[in-house]
Amino acid sequence: MPVTVLYAGNPDHRDDYEVQLGLALTAAGIDARLVMHPDECDHGEVDFMVFGANGTVKEFAGYSKLRLIQNLWAGVEAALELPLPEDVPFCRMVEPGLTEGMIDYVVGHCFRHHLDIDQFLPGKPIAVWEVDHAPLARDRSITVLGIGELGAACARALAMNGFRVHGWSRSAKEIEGVTCHHGDAGLETALRAAEILVLLLPHTAQTERLINAERLALLPEGACIVNAGRGPLIDHPALIAALDSGHLRHATMDVFDVEPLPPEDPYWSHPKVTVTPHIAAVTRPDTASQVIAEQIARVLEGETPRHIVNRQAGY
Repeated sequence: MPVTVLYAGNPDHRDDYEVQLGLALTAAGIDARLVMHPDECDHGEVDFMVFGANGTVKEFAGYSKLRLIQNLWAGVEAALELPLPEDVPFCRMVEPGLTEGMIDYVVGHCFRHHLDIDQFLPGKPIAVWEVDHAPLARDRSITVLGIGELGAACARALAMNGFRVHGWSRSAKEIEGVTCHHGDAGLETALRAAEILVLLLPHTAQTERLINAERLALLPEGACIVNAGRGPLIDHPALIAALDSGHLRHATMDVFDVEPLPPEDPYWSHPKVTVTPHIAAVTRPDTASQVIAEQIARVLEGETPRHIVNRQAGY
């Protein structure tokens, strides 16, 4: 008998996932009935749910057969605000397309700040022909705060491009080519090394406003920030003050407390801030569907699915 797989993600992406999930399930040899909306089946028949917090399911009563809830996003804080069933594994999305997109964004903006490309953009003429040369990548120190799946991948890519890379996490980790720090003492060391600071931490009670005035002051003079993690990681008035004082050179912000970013927000008009509309990394239906099929196959084979969320830790 086929298992029932329910797509409960953003309805705008239904058509793409209907095609890609169907192909991936077939390729994985899974006998599945794919349902694209919760109204199209009896909730008690659903074995596997493909879930997005902006999707079609907000309540889980009646889903008595669920064996796995696979999130479509890397971030899980919005989903954790919902009454997820405690006895069903809830897994965050880790998929190649999302990871590659994050690497492209982080490495691209780090090189932009490393080479100070902005000074040559239209509307920003330089007064003289001769300018200071940028240091080589091997002479530039970059710190990545948050070296989970995405952060570790970005740290490795930066190291492969020649940068001196530091990484920080709550607990001790080892990444080849990266100087890893952990804990409160390690955070101060990592920040002092950050000529470019990349934020890829999740939003939890422990990380909210982690980058405040005191910690911004630890960054080297002229440092840049690339925030592709979560908006609440930063004390925003403190960041603007550090930019206005000249202590920081620039901030590239892809994530915010409120999204879309309101038109009156000072980031839009600040000369030392680049705003991008949460585009650093997105889940891609083709590569994500292959991961979803792999997760379902693991459960059907009696194995534990990958990347189960620790609901107490928030990631």
